[in-house]
Amino acid sequence: MRVLVISDIHSNWAALSSIQEEFDYCLCIGDLVDYGTDPLPCIEWVKQHATACVRGNHDHAVAQRVEAKGTTGFRKLACFTRPLHWELLDRVRMKYLARLPISQQITIEGVTFYLVHGTPRDPLDEYLGDNEASWTARLQGINANFVCVGHTHLPFHLNLGDKQVINPGSVGQPRDGDPRCSYAIIEDGQVTLKRQEYDIDAAVRQMEEAGLSGEALELGASVLRNGRMTAEANQKE
Repeated sequence: MRVLVISDIHSNWAALSSIQEEFDYCLCIGDLVDYGTDPLPCIEWVKQHATACVRGNHDHAVAQRVEAKGTTGFRKLACFTRPLHWELLDRVRMKYLARLPISQQITIEGVTFYLVHGTPRDPLDEYLGDNEASWTARLQGINANFVCVGHTHLPFHLNLGDKQVINPGSVGQPRDGDPRCSYAIIEDGQVTLKRQEYDIDAAVRQMEEAGLSGEALELGASVLRNGRMTAEANQKE
């Protein structure tokens, strides 16, 4: 059994389409949209290929038409890109995002997976890195072989004994300083965190074609090319 685990696509089709792994099942841990500008093929790919998918905080914000607010960093980037999503996404796709579950437990070939974008305590918004003690506390009462999470855009794998926690990192907007697409493969119980180079220039061109320009385009391109929000980009007003 070969399982592809992906998260935080963020409307970056150039990144998502670069993943050419063979898989029997695909688990998507949310945030299909926002930050990028090419949501349609990303949503359609997930609808077609994902065995299970949960809702991320950006899926929720786009679907509920929550206005982005902020003058720096990622909040500022969302201010630029979220209105584009409301222009591009039809009612059917908005409903799809809105109806994604905030957590899901699924058993595949005798192996149980628990999916949540953030944490069980706060499925949409809590950031939690690779802290074993904190995850052990958060997972009390969760009975699963694998717990698949996202949200931080930072890949990690923890073996807690009775369960394993996997964050595949971000497909479309890595934040660990490595701009390559990030994802995970679970094969016969073994977890591998993987990276894939993709055409970042094509992603930037798509942003420009979608209508981003000036500071918005500069900010979006900087994040993709650096694999993080640089201090210089974050300080720009």
